[in-house]
Amino acid sequence: MSVIAAERPILFFDGVCNFCNSTINFIIRHDKKELFLFAALQSEKGRELLRHIKQDEALPQSVILSYKGRIYEKSDAVLQTARLLGGVWSLLLIGHILPRFVRDSIYNFIARRRYRWFGKRDACMVPSPAVRARFLS
Repeated sequence: MSVIAAERPILFFDGVCNFCNSTINFIIRHDKKELFLFAALQSEKGRELLRHIKQDEALPQSVILSYKGRIYEKSDAVLQTARLLGGVWSLLLIGHILPRFVRDSIYNFIARRRYRWFGKRDACMVPSPAVRARFLS
């Protein structure tokens, strides 16, 4: 599967970050159409798919959303995810009134402190059997 041309959104996330894992679980609960696929940045499949997106080998320090030939990072990925979830979550799109550099500054502020505030796991989360098919591994 080409990540770039994927018809379903693929959300790349930090698999050892407690905040990130909680966010993924939130998305799973609210993604009634089961549209999203997920890949941990630290997983072998996640790294393999990211090579199609990013030229460097370093793991990104942000969430990445790949959907219909577009790549969204940081606050753009968050807002696009809210749009795809639909319903009340679409209200978060009001965030687009802020310039990207402001949104990304807020994103970076939280991202730099996420381990300190929310903790870190020793390994990536293991999805439940009910949602395992939505994780690319």
